[in-house]
Amino acid sequence: MVEQRRRQLDAKLAATDALAAHVAERLAVVEVELDALAERRRVRSAATREVTAHLEETRKVRADAERRLGELRERAQRAELEDAEVRVRLENAVEAVRRDLDTEPEAAMAAPAPELAEGVTAVARVRELERDLRLMGPINPLALEEFQAQQERHEFLQTQLDDVKSSRRDLMKVIKAIDAEIVSVFASAFAEVSANYAQLFETLFPGGRGRLKLTDPEDLLTTGIEVEARPSGKNVRKLSLLSGGERSLTALAYLFAVFRARPSPFYVMDEVEAALDDVNLSRFLGLVQEFRDDAQLIVVSHQKRTMEAADCLYGVTMAPGGSSKVVSEKVGG
Repeated sequence: MVEQRRRQLDAKLAATDALAAHVAERLAVVEVELDALAERRRVRSAATREVTAHLEETRKVRADAERRLGELRERAQRAELEDAEVRVRLENAVEAVRRDLDTEPEAAMAAPAPELAEGVTAVARVRELERDLRLMGPINPLALEEFQAQQERHEFLQTQLDDVKSSRRDLMKVIKAIDAEIVSVFASAFAEVSANYAQLFETLFPGGRGRLKLTDPEDLLTTGIEVEARPSGKNVRKLSLLSGGERSLTALAYLFAVFRARPSPFYVMDEVEAALDDVNLSRFLGLVQEFRDDAQLIVVSHQKRTMEAADCLYGVTMAPGGSSKVVSEKVGG
Protein backbone atom coordinates (compact mmCIF):
# COMPACT_ATOMS: atom_id res chain seq x y z
CA MET A 1 0.00 0.00 0.00
CA VAL A 2 2.81 2.34 0.94
CA GLU A 3 4.77 1.32 -2.06
CA GLN A 4 1.90 2.11 -4.22
CA ARG A 5 1.52 5.48 -2.61
CA ARG A 6 5.23 6.18 -3.07
CA ARG A 7 5.07 5.22 -6.73
CA GLN A 8 2.16 7.60 -7.17
CA LEU A 9 4.03 10.43 -5.54
CA ASP A 10 7.13 9.70 -7.62
CA ALA A 11 4.96 9.78 -10.73
CA LYS A 12 3.45 13.10 -9.65
CA LEU A 13 6.93 14.47 -8.86
CA ALA A 14 8.20 13.44 -12.26
CA ALA A 15 5.16 15.02 -13.87
CA THR A 16 5.71 18.13 -11.79
CA ASP A 17 9.38 18.34 -12.77
CA ALA A 18 8.44 17.86 -16.42
CA LEU A 19 5.79 20.55 -16.06
CA ALA A 20 8.27 22.90 -14.35
CA ALA A 21 10.80 22.33 -17.09
CA HIS A 22 8.15 22.97 -19.70
CA VAL A 23 7.01 26.10 -17.84
CA ALA A 24 10.60 27.32 -17.55
CA GLU A 25 11.12 26.72 -21.24
CA ARG A 26 7.90 28.54 -22.13
CA LEU A 27 8.76 31.31 -19.68
CA ALA A 28 12.03 31.90 -21.48
CA VAL A 29 10.19 32.01 -24.74
CA VAL A 30 7.60 34.37 -23.28
CA GLU A 31 10.31 36.67 -21.85
CA VAL A 32 12.01 36.81 -25.25
CA GLU A 33 8.72 37.62 -26.89
CA LEU A 34 7.94 40.15 -24.13
CA ASP A 35 11.25 41.91 -24.70
CA ALA A 36 10.54 41.93 -28.40
CA LEU A 37 7.08 43.35 -27.78
CA ALA A 38 8.49 45.98 -25.41
CA GLU A 39 11.03 47.02 -28.02
CA ARG A 40 8.33 47.19 -30.65
CA ARG A 41 6.18 49.22 -28.24
CA ARG A 42 9.06 51.63 -27.59
CA VAL A 43 9.69 52.02 -31.29
CA ARG A 44 6.00 52.58 -31.94
CA SER A 45 5.78 55.06 -29.05
CA ALA A 46 8.71 57.04 -30.47
CA ALA A 47 7.12 56.93 -33.88
CA THR A 48 3.81 58.04 -32.34
CA ARG A 49 5.51 60.96 -30.56
CA GLU A 50 7.25 61.94 -33.78
CA VAL A 51 3.97 61.76 -35.68
CA THR A 52 2.22 63.74 -32.93
CA ALA A 53 4.90 66.45 -33.01
CA HIS A 54 4.70 66.54 -36.78
CA LEU A 55 0.91 66.77 -36.53
CA GLU A 56 1.11 69.68 -34.08
CA GLU A 57 3.59 71.46 -36.31
CA THR A 58 1.32 70.82 -39.25
CA ARG A 59 -1.64 72.20 -37.30
CA LYS A 60 0.33 75.35 -36.44
CA VAL A 61 1.30 75.77 -40.06
CA ARG A 62 -2.31 75.29 -41.05
CA ALA A 63 -3.56 77.82 -38.46
CA ASP A 64 -0.96 80.34 -39.62
CA ALA A 65 -1.93 79.71 -43.21
CA GLU A 66 -5.63 80.13 -42.35
CA ARG A 67 -4.86 83.38 -40.48
CA ARG A 68 -2.87 84.72 -43.40
CA LEU A 69 -5.61 83.58 -45.73
CA GLY A 70 -8.16 85.53 -43.62
CA GLU A 71 -5.96 88.62 -43.71
CA LEU A 72 -5.54 88.29 -47.43
CA ARG A 73 -9.28 87.92 -47.86
CA GLU A 74 -9.91 91.01 -45.66
CA ARG A 75 -7.30 92.98 -47.59
CA ALA A 76 -8.85 91.81 -50.81
CA GLN A 77 -12.30 92.98 -49.60
CA ARG A 78 -10.89 96.34 -48.54
CA ALA A 79 -9.12 96.61 -51.85
CA GLU A 80 -12.38 95.89 -53.62
CA LEU A 81 -14.19 98.55 -51.53
CA GLU A 82 -11.43 101.08 -52.11
CA ASP A 83 -11.47 100.28 -55.78
CA ALA A 84 -15.24 100.79 -55.86
CA GLU A 85 -14.86 104.07 -53.96
CA VAL A 86 -12.12 105.21 -56.32
CA ARG A 87 -14.31 104.38 -59.30
CA VAL A 88 -17.23 106.31 -57.75
CA ARG A 89 -15.01 109.28 -56.92
CA LEU A 90 -13.55 109.17 -60.39
CA GLU A 91 -17.00 109.14 -61.93
CA ASN A 92 -18.06 112.04 -59.66
CA ALA A 93 -14.88 113.95 -60.52
CA VAL A 94 -15.48 113.43 -64.24
CA GLU A 95 -19.09 114.55 -63.84
CA ALA A 96 -17.99 117.59 -61.78
CA VAL A 97 -15.40 118.55 -64.40
CA ARG A 98 -18.00 118.31 -67.13
CA ARG A 99 -20.64 120.16 -65.11
CA ASP A 100 -18.57 122.86 -63.37
CA LEU A 101 -15.77 123.42 -65.88
CA ASP A 102 -17.71 122.56 -69.04
CA THR A 103 -14.84 120.49 -70.39
CA GLU A 104 -13.78 116.90 -70.85
CA PRO A 105 -11.44 115.17 -68.36
CA GLU A 106 -8.78 114.71 -71.07
CA ALA A 107 -8.71 118.44 -71.75
CA ALA A 108 -8.58 119.19 -68.02
CA MET A 109 -5.68 116.76 -67.58
CA ALA A 110 -3.84 118.37 -70.49
CA ALA A 111 -4.26 121.88 -69.05
CA PRO A 112 -1.14 123.30 -67.32
CA ALA A 113 -1.12 122.97 -63.55
CA PRO A 114 -1.22 126.21 -61.52
CA GLU A 115 1.98 127.35 -59.87
CA LEU A 116 2.32 126.43 -56.22
CA ALA A 117 4.26 128.18 -53.50
CA GLU A 118 7.51 126.61 -52.44
CA GLY A 119 6.93 123.79 -49.97
CA VAL A 120 3.19 123.52 -50.73
CA THR A 121 1.91 120.34 -52.30
CA ALA A 122 -1.03 120.11 -54.66
CA VAL A 123 -3.03 118.13 -52.08
CA ALA A 124 -2.38 120.72 -49.39
CA ARG A 125 -3.38 123.49 -51.79
CA VAL A 126 -6.59 121.65 -52.67
CA ARG A 127 -7.42 121.29 -48.95
CA GLU A 128 -6.73 124.97 -48.42
CA LEU A 129 -9.00 125.94 -51.32
CA GLU A 130 -11.73 123.59 -50.08
CA ARG A 131 -11.51 125.18 -46.63
CA ASP A 132 -11.80 128.63 -48.19
CA LEU A 133 -14.87 127.48 -50.11
CA ARG A 134 -16.45 126.14 -46.91
CA LEU A 135 -15.80 129.43 -45.17
CA MET A 136 -17.37 131.30 -48.09
CA GLY A 137 -20.55 129.29 -47.62
CA PRO A 138 -23.03 128.18 -50.25
CA ILE A 139 -23.23 129.96 -53.57
CA ASN A 140 -25.98 132.58 -53.82
CA PRO A 141 -27.46 132.46 -57.33
CA LEU A 142 -28.93 135.95 -56.81
CA ALA A 143 -25.59 137.45 -55.79
CA LEU A 144 -25.17 139.35 -59.06
CA GLU A 145 -28.60 140.95 -58.83
CA GLU A 146 -28.05 141.74 -55.16
CA PHE A 147 -24.65 143.22 -55.96
CA GLN A 148 -26.13 145.44 -58.66
CA ALA A 149 -28.88 146.57 -56.29
CA GLN A 150 -26.36 147.26 -53.54
CA GLN A 151 -24.12 149.07 -55.99
CA GLU A 152 -27.00 151.31 -57.03
CA ARG A 153 -27.82 151.84 -53.37
CA HIS A 154 -24.18 152.67 -52.69
CA GLU A 155 -24.05 155.16 -55.53
CA PHE A 156 -27.27 156.78 -54.28
CA LEU A 157 -25.96 156.96 -50.72
CA GLN A 158 -22.62 158.26 -51.97
CA THR A 159 -24.45 161.04 -53.79
CA GLN A 160 -26.44 161.78 -50.66
CA LEU A 161 -23.24 161.72 -48.62
CA ASP A 162 -21.56 164.13 -51.00
CA ASP A 163 -24.58 166.42 -50.70
CA VAL A 164 -24.44 166.15 -46.90
CA LYS A 165 -20.71 166.90 -46.92
CA SER A 166 -21.26 169.88 -49.20
CA SER A 167 -24.11 171.08 -46.99
CA ARG A 168 -21.94 170.50 -43.94
CA ARG A 169 -19.16 172.62 -45.44
CA ASP A 170 -21.65 175.36 -46.24
CA LEU A 171 -23.15 175.04 -42.77
CA MET A 172 -19.71 175.21 -41.18
CA LYS A 173 -19.07 178.42 -43.11
CA VAL A 174 -22.38 179.83 -41.86
CA ILE A 175 -21.56 178.67 -38.31
CA LYS A 176 -18.15 180.30 -38.48
CA ALA A 177 -19.73 183.51 -39.74
CA ILE A 178 -22.38 183.36 -37.01
CA ASP A 179 -19.74 182.56 -34.38
CA ALA A 180 -17.69 185.53 -35.57
CA GLU A 181 -20.80 187.71 -35.39
CA ILE A 182 -21.65 186.36 -31.94
CA VAL A 183 -18.11 186.98 -30.73
CA SER A 184 -18.19 190.51 -32.12
CA VAL A 185 -21.62 191.30 -30.67
CA PHE A 186 -20.81 189.63 -27.35
CA ALA A 187 -17.48 191.43 -27.04
CA SER A 188 -19.13 194.76 -27.77
CA ALA A 189 -22.03 194.09 -25.42
CA PHE A 190 -19.75 192.82 -22.67
CA ALA A 191 -17.52 195.89 -22.94
CA GLU A 192 -20.54 198.20 -22.65
CA VAL A 193 -22.21 196.22 -19.84
CA SER A 194 -18.91 195.93 -17.95
CA ALA A 195 -18.31 199.69 -18.16
CA ASN A 196 -21.93 200.44 -17.16
CA TYR A 197 -21.75 197.94 -14.29
CA ALA A 198 -18.60 199.51 -12.88
CA GLN A 199 -20.19 202.98 -13.09
CA LEU A 200 -23.56 201.93 -11.65
CA PHE A 201 -21.90 199.94 -8.87
CA GLU A 202 -20.01 203.04 -7.77
CA THR A 203 -23.30 204.92 -7.86
CA LEU A 204 -25.11 202.37 -5.70
CA PHE A 205 -22.08 201.73 -3.48
CA PRO A 206 -20.24 205.04 -3.09
CA GLY A 207 -16.55 204.31 -2.62
CA GLY A 208 -17.00 200.66 -3.69
CA ARG A 209 -15.73 198.87 -6.77
CA GLY A 210 -17.34 196.33 -8.97
CA ARG A 211 -16.43 194.71 -12.22
CA LEU A 212 -17.38 191.91 -14.62
CA LYS A 213 -14.75 189.32 -15.54
CA LEU A 214 -14.72 186.63 -18.21
CA THR A 215 -13.86 183.11 -17.03
CA ASP A 216 -12.22 182.27 -20.39
CA PRO A 217 -11.29 185.41 -22.32
CA GLU A 218 -9.65 183.33 -25.05
CA ASP A 219 -12.93 181.60 -26.00
CA LEU A 220 -15.82 184.03 -26.04
CA LEU A 221 -18.25 181.35 -27.30
CA THR A 222 -18.01 179.24 -24.16
CA THR A 223 -16.82 181.70 -21.56
CA GLY A 224 -18.78 182.51 -18.45
CA ILE A 225 -19.10 185.79 -16.60
CA GLU A 226 -18.08 186.36 -13.00
CA VAL A 227 -19.62 189.27 -11.12
CA GLU A 228 -17.26 190.87 -8.61
CA ALA A 229 -18.55 193.28 -5.96
CA ARG A 230 -16.52 195.02 -3.27
CA PRO A 231 -18.51 197.60 -1.27
CA SER A 232 -16.68 200.39 0.49
CA GLY A 233 -14.96 199.19 3.67
CA LYS A 234 -15.23 195.48 2.76
CA ASN A 235 -12.50 193.36 1.28
CA VAL A 236 -14.79 190.72 -0.21
CA ARG A 237 -15.58 190.07 -3.81
CA LYS A 238 -17.84 187.01 -3.80
CA LEU A 239 -21.58 187.63 -3.80
CA SER A 240 -22.16 184.83 -1.31
CA LEU A 241 -20.30 186.84 1.36
CA LEU A 242 -22.50 189.94 0.96
CA SER A 243 -25.64 190.74 2.88
CA GLY A 244 -29.06 190.34 1.34
CA GLY A 245 -29.41 194.06 0.60
CA GLU A 246 -25.91 194.23 -0.91
CA ARG A 247 -26.62 191.27 -3.13
CA SER A 248 -29.87 192.92 -4.27
CA LEU A 249 -28.05 196.18 -5.10
CA THR A 250 -25.32 194.28 -6.94
CA ALA A 251 -27.98 192.46 -9.01
CA LEU A 252 -29.69 195.79 -9.74
CA ALA A 253 -26.38 197.33 -10.82
CA TYR A 254 -25.87 194.43 -13.27
CA LEU A 255 -29.49 194.57 -14.42
CA PHE A 256 -29.45 198.31 -15.12
CA ALA A 257 -26.02 197.97 -16.77
CA VAL A 258 -27.65 195.59 -19.26
CA PHE A 259 -30.59 198.01 -19.64
CA ARG A 260 -28.24 200.85 -20.39
CA ALA A 261 -26.23 198.81 -22.95
CA ARG A 262 -29.27 197.32 -24.65
CA PRO A 263 -32.22 199.65 -24.08
CA SER A 264 -35.80 198.37 -24.19
CA PRO A 265 -39.14 200.24 -24.43
CA PHE A 266 -40.22 198.96 -21.00
CA TYR A 267 -38.89 196.96 -18.04
CA VAL A 268 -40.75 194.82 -15.51
CA MET A 269 -39.35 194.32 -11.99
CA ASP A 270 -40.97 192.29 -9.22
CA GLU A 271 -40.19 193.46 -5.65
CA VAL A 272 -36.50 193.98 -6.45
CA GLU A 273 -36.17 196.47 -3.56
CA ALA A 274 -37.77 194.31 -0.87
CA ALA A 275 -34.44 193.71 0.93
CA LEU A 276 -33.18 197.32 0.73
CA ASP A 277 -32.97 199.71 3.62
CA ASP A 278 -33.90 203.39 3.31
CA VAL A 279 -30.46 204.55 2.11
CA ASN A 280 -30.14 201.87 -0.54
CA LEU A 281 -33.79 202.34 -1.50
CA SER A 282 -33.03 205.98 -2.22
CA ARG A 283 -30.18 204.97 -4.50
CA PHE A 284 -32.45 202.49 -6.32
CA LEU A 285 -35.12 205.16 -6.81
CA GLY A 286 -32.42 207.41 -8.22
CA LEU A 287 -31.73 204.76 -10.91
CA VAL A 288 -35.46 204.49 -11.62
CA GLN A 289 -35.63 208.26 -11.98
CA GLU A 290 -32.72 208.16 -14.44
CA PHE A 291 -34.32 205.48 -16.65
CA ARG A 292 -37.92 206.68 -16.53
CA ASP A 293 -37.30 209.34 -19.15
CA ASP A 294 -36.22 206.79 -21.79
CA ALA A 295 -38.38 203.74 -20.98
CA GLN A 296 -41.47 202.64 -19.13
CA LEU A 297 -40.76 200.81 -15.85
CA ILE A 298 -43.34 198.50 -14.32
CA VAL A 299 -42.39 197.77 -10.71
CA VAL A 300 -44.26 195.41 -8.42
CA SER A 301 -43.67 196.70 -4.90
CA HIS A 302 -44.93 196.96 -1.34
CA GLN A 303 -42.60 199.85 -0.50
CA LYS A 304 -44.39 203.15 0.17
CA ARG A 305 -41.49 205.26 -1.12
CA THR A 306 -41.43 203.31 -4.37
CA MET A 307 -45.15 203.93 -4.78
CA GLU A 308 -44.62 207.64 -4.11
CA ALA A 309 -42.07 207.78 -6.95
CA ALA A 310 -44.51 206.22 -9.45
CA ASP A 311 -46.53 208.13 -12.04
CA CYS A 312 -49.44 205.70 -11.85
CA LEU A 313 -50.44 203.06 -9.30
CA TYR A 314 -52.36 199.85 -9.96
CA GLY A 315 -53.61 197.68 -7.14
CA VAL A 316 -55.85 194.72 -6.52
CA THR A 317 -58.47 194.94 -3.79
CA MET A 318 -61.34 192.76 -2.67
CA ALA A 319 -64.34 193.86 -0.62
CA PRO A 320 -65.60 191.55 2.16
CA GLY A 321 -67.64 188.83 0.57
CA GLY A 322 -66.96 190.19 -2.91
CA SER A 323 -64.55 189.45 -5.75
CA SER A 324 -61.19 191.01 -6.41
CA LYS A 325 -60.91 194.03 -8.69
CA VAL A 326 -58.16 196.24 -10.08
CA VAL A 327 -58.00 199.86 -9.03
CA SER A 328 -55.72 202.53 -10.44
CA GLU A 329 -54.67 205.98 -9.40
CA LYS A 330 -52.64 208.53 -11.28
CA VAL A 331 -50.00 210.19 -9.07
CA GLY A 332 -48.82 213.73 -9.67
CA GLY A 333 -49.96 216.21 -12.31
